[in-house]
Amino acid sequence: RRYFRSPGKIDRGPRVNMAIRVPNVRLIDEEGEMVGVINTDDARRRADDVGMDLVEVTPDSDPPICKIIDYGRYKYDLSKKERANKAKTKSLEMKEVRLGRSMKIDPHDVAIRVTQAHKFLVDGHKVQIVQNFRGREMVHKERGYDRMKSIIERLDDVSKLETPPRMFGRRMTMILAPDKVKIAKYLRHKAKENPPPPPPVKEAKPEAEAPPVVETPPVDETSPMNEQPHKEEALTKEDA
Repeated sequence: RRYFRSPGKIDRGPRVNMAIRVPNVRLIDEEGEMVGVINTDDARRRADDVGMDLVEVTPDSDPPICKIIDYGRYKYDLSKKERANKAKTKSLEMKEVRLGRSMKIDPHDVAIRVTQAHKFLVDGHKVQIVQNFRGREMVHKERGYDRMKSIIERLDDVSKLETPPRMFGRRMTMILAPDKVKIAKYLRHKAKENPPPPPPVKEAKPEAEAPPVVETPPVDETSPMNEQPHKEEALTKEDA
């Protein structure tokens, strides 16, 4: 005989409008104020009057708490919160920093990887440091332990050792976890060394200069220039 496992209770979201079958509910109106315990039909009628939905937000209470809200907007806000929580969980993941493919890695490249690990730790991530060994490098494992010890000392200002260096085949690994107290101290010290620049001062715009006033010289009525038109008129009359 074959047995089937029950899938359990399926979460279909909150009950809405006609799906709420209890006789009475504790109602919160569309303004967010507690109305009290009223008949479920009256609560649905109030939701219809304002063009919204009656949503059961706390089904475990007696009677259940229902709220008059826009159900579409309510679902959108819930999905937005879930995405934000998933992104936050994903962002705080383990970061792996590999120190090359063998022990023959330039010290400058090691410094670059340590700087990257430092940034990960300040951002709140755990960091796994990986050192690979090739060929006869396995004979000199102490060199790998010395390098790991040096990295621990260089990252001590923001981290704490969670898993000490250990060998897994040809890989030596260790895990450093962020230390919140040390990180806060490091950020305060960094803020003192590099204070934010002051906000830019807006310069007042210079007022537009008024155009220069050109003074017109007074007209001299006795000037011969003013008499010339009268003479021309007299000549015209004589010719006529």
